[in-house]
Amino acid sequence: MTTSELERYLDQMMGASASQPFGPEATVYKIKDKMFALLAAREGRDYVTLKAKPEDGEILSEQFRDITPGYHMNKRHWITVYFAGDVEDSLIIDLCEQSYALVASKLTKVQRQSLGL
Repeated sequence: MTTSELERYLDQMMGASASQPFGPEATVYKIKDKMFALLAAREGRDYVTLKAKPEDGEILSEQFRDITPGYHMNKRHWITVYFAGDVEDSLIIDLCEQSYALVASKLTKVQRQSLGL
């Protein structure tokens, strides 16, 4: 998985919008002004930070060396997944979808309906 491949995938998610509020080195993906993914690089490695259920984040960070508690985020509710490591592309996609669903579940009913959810 590369950053550009994941960006193409995230761009296709219903209602997702990308911006760079922290500068050109980090791309934030939001739905209805709520962040669900952040793509950036650290120490020469690309990564994505995603929302996760606390219990899932703990298990994933124990199972994979390239999944850590969210870098510069609430470590209980966010995970960081480094690319080109021990995490398969299909799992990264699944984690992106779960992050999107978690954030979408907190939107108002009207906002969810406007997204077709």
